[in-house]
Amino acid sequence: MVEYLLVTGMSGAGRSTVAAALEDAGWYVIDNMPASLLSEVADVVGRPGSGIERVALVTGRGGGARIDEALPAIDALSAEGQGVSVVFLDAPDYVLVKRFEGTRRRHPIAGANVEEAIANERRQLRAIRNRADVVLDTGQLNVNQLRRRVFDLFGDTSQSSMRTSVVSFGYKHGVPPDSDLVFDSRFLPNPNWVEELRGRTGLDGEVRQFVLGQQVTGEFLDRVDDLLVMLLPAYMAEGKSYLTIAVGCTGGRHRSVVLAEEVARRLKERGYSASVLHRDIDL
Repeated sequence: MVEYLLVTGMSGAGRSTVAAALEDAGWYVIDNMPASLLSEVADVVGRPGSGIERVALVTGRGGGARIDEALPAIDALSAEGQGVSVVFLDAPDYVLVKRFEGTRRRHPIAGANVEEAIANERRQLRAIRNRADVVLDTGQLNVNQLRRRVFDLFGDTSQSSMRTSVVSFGYKHGVPPDSDLVFDSRFLPNPNWVEELRGRTGLDGEVRQFVLGQQVTGEFLDRVDDLLVMLLPAYMAEGKSYLTIAVGCTGGRHRSVVLAEEVARRLKERGYSASVLHRDIDL
């Protein structure tokens, strides 16, 4: 049985970085593959003796006009019982514009300017984005953070049938678009207003002690824990492959970091594979 990962998305959203990270994670990566050839590739790698177990098909580099051709092939492979997941890479328009202007690359989609080209590409990719198992927003991730996110999601697959990620973030920087569950920790006392804690982060022991020392923190975590105990098996029963739990505070450096670490720790104690990403801790 071969596991397939179709990687596509907006031009400038990090396709090259993701392809390289997947290759480092042990995937057999076929880059810049026409979507129409998905069935043919599956026939080849699925033959006995190929020795290939995980294939990442990176497509759409020349624009998304024909990416919909992959949809029938995805349906056919899924009907055969093959594991097929679609990853859509995205970023806010202003980030994509900045990336193209910074590199002086020409956008592959026709348009009077970069903004119009991006809008045209979004329309072309709407159907495949709606089918995606993971929509990975790269707008606020640097190259190293994106590589780590790829490893968390698509690295070792032996531990769990559903990959669970816990992401801390700051509301002033925006809610992660790929979140499935979002918890708001802004009701807690803010370490930022404690002078000796302001310059530290939620990874420091003093900040962790301050946040976890609040009575309401323990009550909140217990209720989140109860909710996840109920939800995670239900998600898995429905065949969900990836789950992103986001925990936010104002800036993403103190309360959300502490709580994200604690939520992940409790999940691991229950036998789930949970990775942690602190998106805004350095902002």
